[in-house]
Amino acid sequence: MGILLMLHEKDNHRIDHLKKDLGIHKKIDVIRAALLLLEKEAERLKRIKRWKHATKLVTKSSYEVNREFQRYSRIKSK
Repeated sequence: MGILLMLHEKDNHRIDHLKKDLGIHKKIDVIRAALLLLEKEAERLKRIKRWKHATKLVTKSSYEVNREFQRYSRIKSK
């Protein structure tokens, strides 16, 4: 048997309500489903943070390359 989890009465009712709505038989399965969603959201936020960091690293060089291409472009922008 695992470790006991102490819940407030209000949270216990919320879990029971979700249990009925989702057709899940055990409270722990509701909690596991919630944890899985939270883990996925945490991974998504980590990916976004990495993408933003990578974008900051290449922005200057990307701007310089684009400026260089515009110099020799046949279609001149105003």
